[in-house]
Amino acid sequence: MKTFIVGISGVTNGGKTTLAKNLQKHLPNCSVISQDDFFKPESEIETDKNGFLQYDVLEALNMEKMMSTISCWMESARRSVVSTDRESAEEIPILIIEGFLLFNYNTRIYEPPDSPGYFDGHVWPMYLKHRQEMQDITWEVVYLDGTKSEEDLFLQVYEDLIQELAKQKCLQVTA
Repeated sequence: MKTFIVGISGVTNGGKTTLAKNLQKHLPNCSVISQDDFFKPESEIETDKNGFLQYDVLEALNMEKMMSTISCWMESARRSVVSTDRESAEEIPILIIEGFLLFNYNTRIYEPPDSPGYFDGHVWPMYLKHRQEMQDITWEVVYLDGTKSEEDLFLQVYEDLIQELAKQKCLQVTA
């Protein structure tokens, strides 16, 4: 049984959840798991020297629970669809996992704004740390331009997914 898993990562409040939900609306048999659903209770989140809660670190997340949820989805996907010689797109379970690893610097403006010093003192250093970790991994990563419109980003990712599904012979694309 084939499954198709997509990861969406980026800066906090950068539109990952919006993109994931838009893709879910347009892709058949698609589920979303959001890393935001796995934050530990505030009482377990460390505070930095400036008094900011350290949410932008993996230690703030219950990653074991998240990985368990992903494993349960994968097991459920395997059981829910009987494999055929020629699976259609509707039969291929798609999982979108979206999370907070940071790929964007001060091009994002949102309300309410962060406390003074938070971005430069915490978010940006965490971005640099996590981006280096991603660059050290040999997975194929597509970086998106966070200055583009929500619609442009959706169309880019949606078209890339459709093309990848076609390459995997999960979906027949006709012109």
